[in-house]
Amino acid sequence: MLISAYAAIITVMSKTLTAIITEEDGGFVALNPETDVASQGDTVDEALANLKEALELYFEETQDTSLTDIPHTTFLTTVTI
Repeated sequence: MLISAYAAIITVMSKTLTAIITEEDGGFVALNPETDVASQGDTVDEALANLKEALELYFEETQDTSLTDIPHTTFLTTVTI
């Protein structure tokens, strides 16, 4: 099974975080690996918007201040074995 994946950098509440978007079951799943928060949508843009909302709620509820902006570039690639 081939799954398309995209990487994006998103800004939520003045924090720049990673978003990994995969196409699954006719829709898209967006995951932030720094917090393990995920969301979904019918389009990439919708999945990203939903992830931003989920992350805003996460930070409001947890008061997590340990995360800072990503200090590095994130790469997404594939490996064939």
